[in-house]
Amino acid sequence: MKYYILIICLISATCFAQKTTVYTIGDSTMANKKDPDRNPEHGWAQVLQPFFKDNIVVENKAVNGRSTKSFINEKRWDSIYKKLKKGDYVFIEFGHNDEKIEDSTRYTNPHTSYRHNLIRFVKESREKGAIPILLTSIARRNFNEKGVLVPTHGDYPLETRLVAQEFKVPFIDLEYYTELLEQSYGPEKSKQLHLHFKAGENPYYDKDKADDTHLSSLGATKIAQIVVNQLKEIEDSSLEKLKKAIK
Repeated sequence: MKYYILIICLISATCFAQKTTVYTIGDSTMANKKDPDRNPEHGWAQVLQPFFKDNIVVENKAVNGRSTKSFINEKRWDSIYKKLKKGDYVFIEFGHNDEKIEDSTRYTNPHTSYRHNLIRFVKESREKGAIPILLTSIARRNFNEKGVLVPTHGDYPLETRLVAQEFKVPFIDLEYYTELLEQSYGPEKSKQLHLHFKAGENPYYDKDKADDTHLSSLGATKIAQIVVNQLKEIEDSSLEKLKKAIK
């Protein structure tokens, strides 16, 4: 009997050891939201786990309102770095809050601090044998009166692209693909991807809601699907384990 228990324990330990963790770091466009069964708002990394088999565990460490600067200064990155192990993945998507020029705790110059913070995430992930993946910020629903989707992120996506190129980091141009998503829905229908409600229309909001940055469940799921689709397209041997785990 003891022999069989030992075998079961060994099998269980082996199965556990084979799991790979995907850490997702970023801001509210990725983060887990409270009351997910009631709350219309979802982060795209919040709905990422169902796209993968059980050997991949998504640890969503994105937090509302964080920039690369505040994520580091609050020791959130340190807590992840300590746990990183060889073969883990780190999805990195910042920018929305790095733009907050009126807030010294969050703002970063895209060409200096932001760039160097991204490089830090990349280098320190690799120090632990983990694989970083850089993503540009998702597009905002920002159509002008002519129905043209106007970009809002300045040079932050550019610097993300440049860091990915310079340091040969797997890269997903999420700004571009979410621009295509917004445009495919158009100025009016794209409200479904975000949080647009009249007072009383949704029990979670008692006032009118018109939020063109954050995501509805539909928007989050669509973007998670984009991320998964783009992972399949990246030709990089370091991603093979992750790609094979896609359902």
